Amino acid sequence: MKIVSRNEELLTDTHSRIPQSSSTTVLSSSNKLIRFEDISAAAFKIQCGVQKTPCMYSRLSKQYGMDIYLKKEFLQYTGSVKERGVLYLLTSLPQDQQRKGVIVASDSNFSMAVAYHASELRIPVFVIMSTSTSPVRVKMCREYGAMVISYGTTAKDSQIHARRLAQENGYLYLEEEDSAVYLSGLGTVGLEMYEQVPKLDAVIFPAGGHCGLLAGSAATLKYLNPHIYVIGVESENFPVLQQSLKAGHPAEDQACNNHHFYGDVSGVCFGSNSLQLTGKLVDKVVAVREEDILISMLRLLEYERATVDAEGAIGLAALVAGKLPELKGKRVAVVICSGNLELHLLQQCIARALTLDNTVCRFSLVISDCPGDMSKLLEILAREEARVLDIKQERTFVTSELFTVEVICTVETRDKIHTAQLRNALLERYPTTTWTQR
Repeated sequence: MKIVSRNEELLTDTHSRIPQSSSTTVLSSSNKLIRFEDISAAAFKIQCGVQKTPCMYSRLSKQYGMDIYLKKEFLQYTGSVKERGVLYLLTSLPQDQQRKGVIVASDSNFSMAVAYHASELRIPVFVIMSTSTSPVRVKMCREYGAMVISYGTTAKDSQIHARRLAQENGYLYLEEEDSAVYLSGLGTVGLEMYEQVPKLDAVIFPAGGHCGLLAGSAATLKYLNPHIYVIGVESENFPVLQQSLKAGHPAEDQACNNHHFYGDVSGVCFGSNSLQLTGKLVDKVVAVREEDILISMLRLLEYERATVDAEGAIGLAALVAGKLPELKGKRVAVVICSGNLELHLLQQCIARALTLDNTVCRFSLVISDCPGDMSKLLEILAREEARVLDIKQERTFVTSELFTVEVICTVETRDKIHTAQLRNALLERYPTTTWTQR
């Protein structure tokens, strides 16, 4: 017996008015109705292939005045929630297509998930990457079991080559889109969260260009409990979802100047199915600054020992930035969906976040170039319990009095209050102290 709730009728109404998808991916179910039964079937089928990740109470709860539960999807084998949709997509392919193989053309989390799960299912898998792709990403895809081919200098070159190879050899060319199968796999996140955290008031998801996780999980949660508040978060630099919802269709492609940092958060909204579901089922979409994302990454590292990328941290960034005051005192789950941040970027992000958080700061002052004056400065820093990270002395290009030295010092403090105390102590002893503004 089939039970149809009001929310399922809503999903039916939504899809009945969706224009035909223009995706080049050959999937017969691209516009099939997404039902709760589809999501339940996906959960059953992928349960042995993906992790049932924890949704744990966070120590950040006290800091932000609500009960925060973190759904740690970055613990998946390839470090991304995309595994759920990919595995269900691959297992749903006809057997003859599984024998022929699949091909993808990007260095995204989606491609890495395809590389891993196709190899595990013994499906031949080819990944086409441009020559500008990070060597680490190339290495990871090869270790997952894919045949990686470098071609072209841009992502577009790789995509054209992949389509040509697919046509010539009978491979299925896959790109991340919003078929019912893929959305159903991603929607299993909402199902797990509903089971893991009783009496949820709100759930926060990353949004941006690829909003399949938001759309699929919203379908799950609104079916199970229409009163759960579903929120999407995207970057202020790339507010493509808000623009698309306002326009009523996917926004035109935008140039992404910082794609290595933003990853899948930036870019064009990839499908009208996800867009229509988001417009019908998602209660609120907010945008956050880059600074808020960096602070969120720092908080997750400090309090959860979780190393995540921008896509993984953007949901929490809405709470860090105070964008959701209506959630105070509520029980809130946040999806931490991705942890694939390259090491050189991680170092830059954390260093920048520490300065934004006022725990690493720099000042300069001029002292007499006499024995003992430097030690007096260091005594003040020691008394104020500031940790000296770097100290430089400039004698040649000092424009002040003769026989003086400019000292440029970088220190680490506990928090903003500690920084203010240090600043006051230095100004009291050295009134000309200049604090470097972040």
